[in-house]
Amino acid sequence: MTGIIVFAIYVGAFFGSYLILSRLVSSFFKRTGFNKLKTVTFGDESAVVANRLASILSVVTLFWLWVAFTNSTIPLPKMPGPFLGETSFTYTATLEDGTTDEGTVTVLVYREDIQLTRDADGNPHQAPGDPEVEPGDGFAKNDSTTVARYGFKVIDVWKNDEVSKKDGSRITALNGKPIEPGGKIKTSAGEIGLTDKGTPTFAPATGLRMQRLYLPAPEIVVERFFFLNTEGYQGFSLLAHTGYSVMRVLVGFFLGALVGIPIGYAMGLTNWSRGWFDPIVEFMRPIPPLALIPLIIIWFGIDETGKIVLLFLAALWIMIIAARSGVSGVAISKVHAAYSLGANKWQILSRVIVPNSLPEIFTGARVAMGVCWGTVVAAELVAANVGLGKMIVTASKFQQTDIIIVGIIVIGVIGFGIEVGMRKVENWLIPWKGRI
Repeated sequence: MTGIIVFAIYVGAFFGSYLILSRLVSSFFKRTGFNKLKTVTFGDESAVVANRLASILSVVTLFWLWVAFTNSTIPLPKMPGPFLGETSFTYTATLEDGTTDEGTVTVLVYREDIQLTRDADGNPHQAPGDPEVEPGDGFAKNDSTTVARYGFKVIDVWKNDEVSKKDGSRITALNGKPIEPGGKIKTSAGEIGLTDKGTPTFAPATGLRMQRLYLPAPEIVVERFFFLNTEGYQGFSLLAHTGYSVMRVLVGFFLGALVGIPIGYAMGLTNWSRGWFDPIVEFMRPIPPLALIPLIIIWFGIDETGKIVLLFLAALWIMIIAARSGVSGVAISKVHAAYSLGANKWQILSRVIVPNSLPEIFTGARVAMGVCWGTVVAAELVAANVGLGKMIVTASKFQQTDIIIVGIIVIGVIGFGIEVGMRKVENWLIPWKGRI
């Protein structure tokens, strides 16, 4: 349910910001440079450029959603949070002879992470004790207990009653509403109910915010980021983990491109190469790199070679197909024009085929780089003791979600940086893309 709400808010922010800013700040949406000369822009990829204001708003929206659905201290609007404080409910105990009596249960709901914080002297805070209540008259006495937010509590109301459950006392109503074992009743503070054996339970209302185990607040992730840089994790600093992962991805991608591009060119230029390599490429391409891990371990062992080979295979097939598509997409009229001007085969390859196939190759390179980053987690499962993937997997075993998110963000930032760099190189090497 929370995921649907997040998606709906994000979609609403997308359309809402466009409608508002396209009217109020229309100058940001005007095309400039070469693209402003185009008369047909819809459906023309070269006429579509990223609106930087929209990019900023998208990132700000995502950050706000992160804050809004966590128990963050950042002063931004938030979704309804979990119940905190004191609440109470009544229970009706009925004896075997039909006699009834009511007792009140007072519940104090506290923050579940209170024991993770420390006071000014460095001592850990203790969870609060049960509230003090008067037992009251009758055989059903008043009770009190505590429960952490997002928690759940089974309450033994008979522990101080004059007639115990063994003596025939049973709960027949909560807050004056008749209830059977296994039933539940919603309240503003949470959900009360009975177990299948008839014991009262209480679960505080959680609201729409996620607890720290599932999604820590941004400030907690930032704090963990600096901690990993200074104290490290599993014997290595965050920089060391990042360095090993980047090295493996770059080497695997480079080897995949070094082997894949020539094979792709050969498949696009000669019938024999197309027939020779096509069955292999089309057979291996759908196989996910994860399925190859057992063979990689058997063939190459558990050292760096196995991880590099896995990333090499993740990039290889993508680069072969990209190069093949690039060659196949060259307009034959350009080849005929070059032949008519006296060009030989080497000149056709270097002056016509390679320049016109580079856009497809760069597109494939960006896809292959993304796949390599996605595969590095699996590659570092092959008995690695350092790397972002290893750090994420180890943290997941101990439910350290903040470390997992730090690793994901670092991978995303590096991947984004590489993508931007490849775009710059592409614009430098292929300035004619989209213009001819």
